[in-house]
Amino acid sequence: MVRLILASASPRRIELLHHIGLEAEVRPANADETIDGTLPPDRTVEELSYRKAAAALKEQADFPDECIVIGADTVVVLDGAILGKPADEEDAYRMLKMLSNARNTVYTGVTLLRVRNRQITQNDTFSCKTDVYTFPLSEKEIQEYIGSGEPMDKAGAYGIQGIFGRYVKKIDGDYSNVVGLPSAEVYQHLKKMLNEKE
Repeated sequence: MVRLILASASPRRIELLHHIGLEAEVRPANADETIDGTLPPDRTVEELSYRKAAAALKEQADFPDECIVIGADTVVVLDGAILGKPADEEDAYRMLKMLSNARNTVYTGVTLLRVRNRQITQNDTFSCKTDVYTFPLSEKEIQEYIGSGEPMDKAGAYGIQGIFGRYVKKIDGDYSNVVGLPSAEVYQHLKKMLNEKE
């Protein structure tokens, strides 16, 4: 396997790659993540994942001669509204009230950039979606969950792999996609990319 660079410091994404036997060098990128809301959610996360992968390549001078850069971005969508990471506890409360006893859809966009001598030779950008159904959350449960600190760095103010898992009724789709990286899809796309001639 060619050298992999992960343009993210997310411990969850690193762990998901480890679970499928892939090691990646972590090189977070300072990409512009502002969105104007005109793109549908799947295209939004695809665009943001590309920005992150491209920014990692652009920002860092000591890139390996040959590698694949992985960029990823995850959002939660409820009733057509994109829920990113909460700005503060009040914002987390607002999101969790919306998520209670409802279905939300998690979209993760992934970009794989094959790079040779700092030039992009292949680009594969795709997205996956998973529907998540939750049980009702009481006021006390919401406040306790916010108090745990877990929601604050998560899209949609929840992490399915953490305490919030107790409120998940069912999911329809890939669990790892909700965590932050559709790992099996990533592996299949990597395999295809490495088998293609440039």
